[in-house]
Amino acid sequence: MHYRRFAAIIAAGMILASAASAEGARARDLGVPFAGKPGANNAITDVAGVEVGYVSLISGDGKLERGKGPVRTGVTAVLPRGKDSRTPVYAGWETSNAAGEMTGTVWLEERGYFDGPVMITNTHSVGVVRDAVVGWLADVKWPGAWFTPVVAETYDGMLNDINGFHVKPEHALRAIQTAATGPVAEGNVGGGVGMQCFGFKGGTGTASRVVEMDGKAYTVGVLVQCNFGMRAWLRVAGAPVGEELAGKYLPETRGVQTAAANTDVAQRVAPGDGSIIVVMATDAPMLPHQLKRLAKRAAAGMGRMGDAGSNGSGDIFVAFSTANANVQSVGGNVISVETMPNDKLTPIFEAATQATEEAITNVLVAAETLTGVDGYTIQRLPHAELRAILKKYGRLAAK
Repeated sequence: MHYRRFAAIIAAGMILASAASAEGARARDLGVPFAGKPGANNAITDVAGVEVGYVSLISGDGKLERGKGPVRTGVTAVLPRGKDSRTPVYAGWETSNAAGEMTGTVWLEERGYFDGPVMITNTHSVGVVRDAVVGWLADVKWPGAWFTPVVAETYDGMLNDINGFHVKPEHALRAIQTAATGPVAEGNVGGGVGMQCFGFKGGTGTASRVVEMDGKAYTVGVLVQCNFGMRAWLRVAGAPVGEELAGKYLPETRGVQTAAANTDVAQRVAPGDGSIIVVMATDAPMLPHQLKRLAKRAAAGMGRMGDAGSNGSGDIFVAFSTANANVQSVGGNVISVETMPNDKLTPIFEAATQATEEAITNVLVAAETLTGVDGYTIQRLPHAELRAILKKYGRLAAK
């Protein structure tokens, strides 16, 4: 469904999905200490021009019926220069464990930039979202004759009727059209609705850092879709939260006692398997090979949370810079771009690591307990106990 048709449907009030509000607790609100200086919103949108939009799909309860539900899924859109821009961005991508998918990366690697938004959804909806974005790029007259959009995924089949294909083209387009700057909603929103993380409810989170260098400020923003990690691994601000909460707040079945509830659902994913998608944005002038290096720092942020990198986890990262607006030729044979020298990049790398750690922690704090298919329920990380553990290990920050 292309943009013009979708606009008519929106006008008719036929789509009931929203971008969600940005209200709710964040890790700093609970006294989790973090290094570095955050931006105004402590979000990826602190990089000027970046917009984020969501469609969250939540409906139905009880026994899994393929094609009917329960539905616990959605779509996330990150637009590097906003929905009204037709200018690509330099980018690089990387992975620490590749049991997942991010489309468009082969061409991104070859030419060093990509077109349009970065989209995130569930594993079995990548194709429909990709096709919707191609239609949108064509409809808005994005320069070019063919497109390979960047669309990533994590698996929500523990809670969602993932084989029911409930994400439709209009949902991807809605996420793009509702994308905005400013505060960003976290937790059970967008593509993160049906996710789990370190054995607790997962989802979507964001954070940012501002780096002062030679009298100039640069911003690094991160958005994550978290569905990874073993409970025993979890550390928050260095405190062994997973060990302290071992055997408590475990996933369970509620209401529907079926063979699927007792065996199949709980065994679909091996312990620690899952995925995380990390999207990094910066206004620091960086070239594609430098942005690939920046993307790698997502793994360092994950490591601060205690993650060891499960065999079945799809940990895929993309980083882009909004600094150079002339990444394509506009008529001449030569273009001029700016870049930071490699020996000045360490503070930017550190900022990316810090922001990734905080974005993941924000997911765990913001996400709410959710019940999905066959009554399967994933508990949220308990706030009071988190504070008590941080205090026990001398890591609780003063409010």
